[in-house]
Amino acid sequence: MYYKFSGFAQRLVGATAAAAYTPQGLKPESPVPTESPDPIFGTSKLPSDLPATDPFLGQNKVPDLQKVFQRSDGLPVHLKRGVPDKMLYRTTMALTIGGTIYCLVALYIASQPR
Repeated sequence: MYYKFSGFAQRLVGATAAAAYTPQGLKPESPVPTESPDPIFGTSKLPSDLPATDPFLGQNKVPDLQKVFQRSDGLPVHLKRGVPDKMLYRTTMALTIGGTIYCLVALYIASQPR
């Protein structure tokens, strides 16, 4: 005997072989078409009309930044670019320490009976 899962009864129920091998009413479709459909978002331009590359509006800064970050001056990477990095680092550390102290004070206050 064959069984299938009944969505209505939420349990296994008896079924025919065909129903057991095609669960939940799935039926095989018609044969798969051999030719692909037209692309939905295709372009109407010919490849010869398209530009070879998109123009890049700006200067490539990667080689300059590689020189800055690969310089061996003893500084960690997150402080290599000077004052803005130092300000960001110190602000982050101050907020982290301040938040930790705030959490500890809140925990202490919550643990005291009223």
